[in-house]
Amino acid sequence: MGRLSGKVAIITGAARGMGESHARTFVGEGAKVVMTDVRGDTGRALQRELGDATIFVEHDATDLAQWATVVEKAEAAFGLVDVLVNNAGILGAMANTVDLTEKDYLAVCAVNQHSVFYGMHAVLPSMLKAGHGSIVNISSIAGLAANYGLPSLAYVASKFAVRGMTKATAIEYGSRNIRVNSVHPGFIQTPMMVEATNEEGGDALSLIPLGRIADPQEVSNLVLFLASDEASYITGAEHVVDAGMLAQ
Repeated sequence: MGRLSGKVAIITGAARGMGESHARTFVGEGAKVVMTDVRGDTGRALQRELGDATIFVEHDATDLAQWATVVEKAEAAFGLVDVLVNNAGILGAMANTVDLTEKDYLAVCAVNQHSVFYGMHAVLPSMLKAGHGSIVNISSIAGLAANYGLPSLAYVASKFAVRGMTKATAIEYGSRNIRVNSVHPGFIQTPMMVEATNEEGGDALSLIPLGRIADPQEVSNLVLFLASDEASYITGAEHVVDAGMLAQ
C-alpha cells in the first residue's frame, strides 16, 4: 500500500478492461486518479465506486482540445500531474491490407497512436511544473512483432508508433526528470479481446508458453511499478508482459 501516495495520475480508457484495472490499482496504492473514457455511464459508475480519490471526465482521447480540459480538471481537483497512462486503444477492423479501408485505418491510428501524442503534449507542461513525471504508454506485442494473428496493419503500425514516440520523448525529457516507458501486453482477458475473438482464449492458448490468458491485474502490476518511484532509473524502454510469446 502507498506506492503512489501523493501522486496525481491520468488514465485514459479507464472505464473497463485494463484501464479500469489500472485505476483500481492506483487508487489502492494511494494515488489521486483522473479517469477518462468515451463510455460515460460506465466511467461515472466506476468513479462513484472508487470515491473521492478519483474524478471521471468523459473524454475522446483523439481530440486534442478535450485533452486541455482533462488537464485543467486534474489540476483543479488534485494538483499538478505526476503520472500519465495512455491506455485507450482499439483493435479496429480485422482485414488484410488490400481490404483495409482508409476510414478504418485512420480510426485505429487516431485512438492508438495520435491520442498518445495528444496525451503527452497536453500533460508534459504539468509535469514540467512539478519537476518530475512518469508516462506509461500502453502498446502491444504487436508493437514489437507483426506476426501474432488477429491485428490488421493499422493496429500493428499504431502500436509500433507508440514504441517510437515513447523512446523519442524519453530522450527529450530525461534531463527534466520525466520518464517515459512503453508496456507491451500479450493476450489479456479484457472485453476488447473477448469481443474480437468471440471466445475467452480458445486457440490463442496454443501460442502462449504459460498456457493461459492474463488477468488485467497482471499488467496493472507492471504499470504500477513504472509509475512509481521504484522505477526511478528506467526510461525509454519496452516492457513485455506476454507469458513468453515473443520468446518463441
